[in-house]
Amino acid sequence: MHFIKNTYLPDRFFQVFGGVIVLFVLAFFVPFLLPVAQAILVLAVGFVLVDAFVLFGKTVQIEGQRSLPQRLSLGDNNGVKINLRNRSSLELRLQVVDELPYQLQQRDFEIQLTLLPLETQLVTYTIRPTVRGEYEYGAINLFATTLWGLVQRRIVLPLSGNIPVYPSILQMKRFELKAFQRISTFDGLKKQRRIGHSYEFEQIKNYVRGDDFRTINWKATSRRNELMVNQYEDERSQQVYCIMIICLLWQVR
Repeated sequence: MHFIKNTYLPDRFFQVFGGVIVLFVLAFFVPFLLPVAQAILVLAVGFVLVDAFVLFGKTVQIEGQRSLPQRLSLGDNNGVKINLRNRSSLELRLQVVDELPYQLQQRDFEIQLTLLPLETQLVTYTIRPTVRGEYEYGAINLFATTLWGLVQRRIVLPLSGNIPVYPSILQMKRFELKAFQRISTFDGLKKQRRIGHSYEFEQIKNYVRGDDFRTINWKATSRRNELMVNQYEDERSQQVYCIMIICLLWQVR
């Protein structure tokens, strides 16, 4: 039962036996092809049995470990690593299917690679969570074939586990200054020294949260049927007082 449950038929199996069926069909019209078709059928069945025997042998073992960060960052690309080791003396072709959390809604995830005998290989990929909460990883499914590729064996690595997803600390730090309108600019972020509040009119603009209610332009508001406020230029000049009396008295003395 375990053998049947983990046995799959790849595309090469159907290609080979599809060709055998074509030979049997042609044998109805060309009789001398019948022995050829029968011989090829016997060889194909024999190769399938040998391939299955080798692939499901006790010597074929693959070890794996999934490496996840302590927490996933919301809205960022988070790296996931899978370390695979071929413990057998056969060259195996693998199709790696990781059971991703359902929140990612990624149904076609797979990675194909080839493991040489006794080789260790590190597989990396990224995920981008879009919803907060706890993400549950399932097992890692490895679909292995030999170089013949007539039979495919599924090897399940039970590596299920949970990992939390938190708001992005990286994004919070990156846009920390942009949260404050008075010290942010479009070209870059820099602190500016603001001196008082000038009343030199610049333009009329739409009201946004944080604008001073005292600058509401009621005439423009009545015409546009929406809140409009006056925008004033920042005071950039400073008054400089030059006292010359002391200098003059010093010269008189």
